[in-house]
Amino acid sequence: MRVAVLSDIHANFQALEAVLNDVKNNECEKVLCLGDLAMAGPEPVKVIDFVQNQGDWLIIQGNTDELIAEFSQNLVDSMKNKFPVMANALVDDVKIINDEQKEFLKNLPKQQKLEIEGVKILMVHGSPRKNNEDILPDMPLEKIEEIVKDTDAGIIFCGHTHVPCGYQTNCKKTVVNVGSVGRPMTKNPDACYCIVEFEDGNFTIEHRFVPYDRITAAKIMSERSFEGAEQLADMILNPKERHL
Repeated sequence: MRVAVLSDIHANFQALEAVLNDVKNNECEKVLCLGDLAMAGPEPVKVIDFVQNQGDWLIIQGNTDELIAEFSQNLVDSMKNKFPVMANALVDDVKIINDEQKEFLKNLPKQQKLEIEGVKILMVHGSPRKNNEDILPDMPLEKIEEIVKDTDAGIIFCGHTHVPCGYQTNCKKTVVNVGSVGRPMTKNPDACYCIVEFEDGNFTIEHRFVPYDRITAAKIMSERSFEGAEQLADMILNPKERHL
């Protein structure tokens, strides 16, 4: 069985569409989505609406999905000093995302366990411990083993950092950050996701990098009304470090 694992769409419909065409061309039978569907991207309403209608996807909640669902002025105030653009994006997103969509984001599970062909899988957004804990390239293996020590899954899929990577622990756990569909934060600006092939209890994992219409996505992003939208548009064209 081939399974696609996506994360961090961030309202980038052009990127999502290109990735799903690649998913289809590779004959994947299942889609797992690790959250961060909408915040601080070009078309949050359109992307949430699309994802809501994918009845066969398995989806969990990302940390920015939680921010939208649990929005408060105190939350915005706490973000403004460190992440002013993200705070502005959150305020604007909450204005245009409707109540039904907010409820959808609110009710997404924070983690999901499943089993495919005898392999136990854990879907998380950041880590098994926190939805905003980073799993990044070049971390000490001891740190990764500490982060995943309390799960018995054979594979732990995560996102959040927008930087793809993977680890094989000494306790036979595979930890994979699948990267970001909508806002990669690597030198490669293409949309990123994973394809996993399962067969008889074994599996292989491939990170896929998919070109998409970044010009259109950036244009739509730049036309949003909040302060900092142009900076987020530029990040689609010229990926940068994590947050603004």
